[in-house]
Amino acid sequence: MNVAYWLLAGLLALFYLYGGALKVTRSRDRLRPMMAWVDTTPLPAVRAIGVIEVLGATGLILPPLTGVTPWLAPVAATGFVLLQLGAIRVHLALGDRQVALNLTLLLAAAVTVWLATTWL
Repeated sequence: MNVAYWLLAGLLALFYLYGGALKVTRSRDRLRPMMAWVDTTPLPAVRAIGVIEVLGATGLILPPLTGVTPWLAPVAATGFVLLQLGAIRVHLALGDRQVALNLTLLLAAAVTVWLATTWL
């Protein structure tokens, strides 16, 4: 199960590190083709979500890896569950019914919470 945590947490961390870095560094125009919701969200909020994603990705990997405050890993994964619940709500409110990726990330984060609390 430890291997399962590292595989799932690693994939989530890579995904959120990439997405978070894009939100922090790219302009609204460059984000729009892959994230239509940025038009309805203030740019500082988009940047804040990006920072949260980068910090969460770090929280999934570094604490268990170093053994320093490993309880932060399930907290980070829980944060991703909450983030995806909010993302699904935003997508549905904007009339976007394509939430399969969000549901997949929600499920992956929930399993990561379980793995982190059970096996780490």
